[in-house]
Amino acid sequence: MKNVVLTGALREDVIDKLSEILEKYGVTYVLVCELSETPLHEADSVIVIGGDRDMLHAFHAMGNIAKPVLGVNISSNDGFLTETSIDKLEEAVEKLVLGEYSVEKATRLAVYVDEEMTAVALNEIAVFPHRSATLMEYLLVVDGEEIWRDYSDGVIVATPTGSTAYSLSAGGPILLSSSKSFVIVSVNSMDITRRPLVVSENSIVEIREISSRCECSVIVDGLIRRGVGESVRVAKAPVPAMFIRLTKGSGTTRRYARKVLLARELIDVPPSAKLVLKTLEYEG
Repeated sequence: MKNVVLTGALREDVIDKLSEILEKYGVTYVLVCELSETPLHEADSVIVIGGDRDMLHAFHAMGNIAKPVLGVNISSNDGFLTETSIDKLEEAVEKLVLGEYSVEKATRLAVYVDEEMTAVALNEIAVFPHRSATLMEYLLVVDGEEIWRDYSDGVIVATPTGSTAYSLSAGGPILLSSSKSFVIVSVNSMDITRRPLVVSENSIVEIREISSRCECSVIVDGLIRRGVGESVRVAKAPVPAMFIRLTKGSGTTRRYARKVLLARELIDVPPSAKLVLKTLEYEG
């Protein structure tokens, strides 16, 4: 792997360190701020410096271009989507050059809002009213079959990658990367029978007849928000996300282990600090 594109949180000190390491191993690189405006056909891979939000931005910017992506956390901590940290960057580059890595393909969701193609989601799509503490009514349809009509705070459709994120917090199950499935989670439904529903990744999931006392929105990976008129449709995206893995084991098991560790760390944190953490996580 000799040609890479670098993007993300490219601070001057990080760029200097990156340049030194890549030149040492004879890797040609290009620094870019916006992947969506960068031709990627000659690149062997993309290295994203930063955190999970930078990874999400990168995959959204790449659209339907499939390139292996290595996530490098700018801090010494492990992220949910990043594979290594800045402290271990030289070791990671050496493995890339020697071919000592694998590529994990992660299914994504093509999202259509009111029949208009809107985005491609890596983690999940969530449909919620604009105002909190407001119920939403909707009809869930899977592969043309009406599954349920629900009154709830909202609904989430998540990929295996996203099953350890927002969906898990709302009571959804963890999906292994190899499960080839999606999960649908009703958030705080008025009906206790509305349990999380796992469907094939080849299913077409429709959220129809959406109504509430205020306007509803679809939120894609916490990055994109669009107003919804009547329906949201999601299906398997034609191009998967491609993660470079430097160690054995699926991304799902490592994300879950990270989630457990974080939960333990948060046990003694005051409620006010937890609120600030969640706000930063979803709003940036």
